[in-house]
Amino acid sequence: MVQEPFGPVVAMRSFARLEDAIAEANRLPFGLAAYGFTRSLKTMHELARDLEAGMIWLNQPALALPEMPFGGVKDSGFGSEGGPEALDAYSVVKSVSTAMV
Repeated sequence: MVQEPFGPVVAMRSFARLEDAIAEANRLPFGLAAYGFTRSLKTMHELARDLEAGMIWLNQPALALPEMPFGGVKDSGFGSEGGPEALDAYSVVKSVSTAMV
């Protein structure tokens, strides 16, 4: 789990503490997309706030909507395409989409 794969790939690993999972997800210099699955609204909020990714989907598959920005952070890209955020090339945009289970 040290390279940024492209394609329909999922790498899964369990963690005893949420903080450890977030630290592992943020460890690498990549940050295109992230997923999380939980029943806790508090955990959703922590994931949305702390994950270093340009796009985050919680409790659902990736949604490609024209009004939502597409882009990554760190070595996964700068700026976003789509949505009003596409005009903000010098900011770090984070898109978070959630669903309750």
